[in-house]
Amino acid sequence: MKYTYLLFLIFFGTINSLQAQHYGNSLGLRLGNNDLGRTVGLSFQQRISKRNTIEAILQSDFSRNTTAHILYEIHRPIISKRLNYYYGGGLAFGSEESFMKDAVNKEIVHTYGNSTVGVDFILGFEMTFLNTVFSFDYKPNINVAGREEFFRGQAGISARMVLVKSKDQKKRQRQRQRAKNQQNTSSFGEKINSIFKKN
Repeated sequence: MKYTYLLFLIFFGTINSLQAQHYGNSLGLRLGNNDLGRTVGLSFQQRISKRNTIEAILQSDFSRNTTAHILYEIHRPIISKRLNYYYGGGLAFGSEESFMKDAVNKEIVHTYGNSTVGVDFILGFEMTFLNTVFSFDYKPNINVAGREEFFRGQAGISARMVLVKSKDQKKRQRQRQRAKNQQNTSSFGEKINSIFKKN
């Protein structure tokens, strides 16, 4: 047991030292799986503050289910900042199949092309390694309209390339803030000058 724990620490310590980068935003593929089948999708994640991101997912099974999801996620580090767990929620829209039980005829009526609206929750783990964000998540969905089933869960794995590193994003934000401050300062100076010119 001691050796397992030691190997675990060495493994993640090695990962931490391998110039893995935090990310400002990332884009890649997400593979989803549930009782109905598998989906392939795009995942885009944008960091909006130190520990918060917005994730947009567009996924389809290229048959009867295509959905779009927008999720607000809160990240918490495990061991290092490059390995963390996250949780959150959001909204889902799409076109999905539905299964309705007909108790009278003892049949299950299958429909597809239903416009659906739902609420998503998400819990996942992610690791940033060599400019790529790998994640595993579980994303339950609660139906609001358009589908007979109240609840559907989906497990997913994602691999997203880092488009903008966190330090670059912060640098751009600082540059924008400095430019804004300079603009405010110069406009204030111009106001003062205009007052003296009038006199």
